[in-house]
Amino acid sequence: MGHMSSEPIPLGDALASFDALWSPRIVTRVNDYDVRIAKVEGEHLWHVHDHTDEFFLVLDGEFRISLREPGGERTVVLPKGAVFTVPRGTEHKPEAPSGAAILMFEPTGTSNVGDRHDAIPDHVDPTTGHALDL
Repeated sequence: MGHMSSEPIPLGDALASFDALWSPRIVTRVNDYDVRIAKVEGEHLWHVHDHTDEFFLVLDGEFRISLREPGGERTVVLPKGAVFTVPRGTEHKPEAPSGAAILMFEPTGTSNVGDRHDAIPDHVDPTTGHALDL
């Protein structure tokens, strides 16, 4: 995405413009960060971002993030409208059993499968984000 839109971007229209799951689209940029949206369903994969926190906002549906923390493994459940930040260095696995739409905020160039990760399943698109085609 070489330029930022000078017009407002309706997120509903943006989400309606693609069907691919686990394949984030870059909606806009803020300083050196991408704002990305994604449609998600089923499980992602365990992965870690070594150098950046990862912010999630649930736009629709219910989103879950399993976390491997020093005290053990837990899963946070995010209903529509909830936000959560995964701290850098924390292994995590996003999932949405019934499907969801999410917005993420992370540095430009960040891979959606992290710096370290499990084997990438076929339904996950390893990417640093795709341009939105509105």
